[in-house]
Amino acid sequence: MLALRKKSEFPVWGDMLGNVFNNDWLNFPQNFKEQFGTFPAANVKESEKDFTIELAVPGKNKDDFKIDLDENILTISSEEKETKEEKSENYTRREYSYQSFRRSFKLPETANEQETAANYTDGILKIVIPKKDSKKQSIKSISVS
Repeated sequence: MLALRKKSEFPVWGDMLGNVFNNDWLNFPQNFKEQFGTFPAANVKESEKDFTIELAVPGKNKDDFKIDLDENILTISSEEKETKEEKSENYTRREYSYQSFRRSFKLPETANEQETAANYTDGILKIVIPKKDSKKQSIKSISVS
């Protein structure tokens, strides 16, 4: 049996609604990722001695990262620009690419900012922030005069 589709009494509205539901904007998360890239995945770990932050950022060099630590806020960023140009007798083609990310982490008061270290190996940026020495200080008795 063949189903016939009834023609809309309001063709303008039907076309607009049809276009709304058929357009790519409904796939916004996928389109956003293709257009603007993604934020790198991060693992945050805490041990007795330190905090470790690992970011998955393959295809970069260690010089591509900027890491700042200011008032217990750790900010990791990277920016990459690329321009390709192809010239021929009849045309010139230029392509531009720009990718960047910025991630910030609030560190606890126990973080020792001065001893923070970072390394980049096999696509993983690893930042280790040691904890401040939290040895209990001896109790001091104060006499009242």
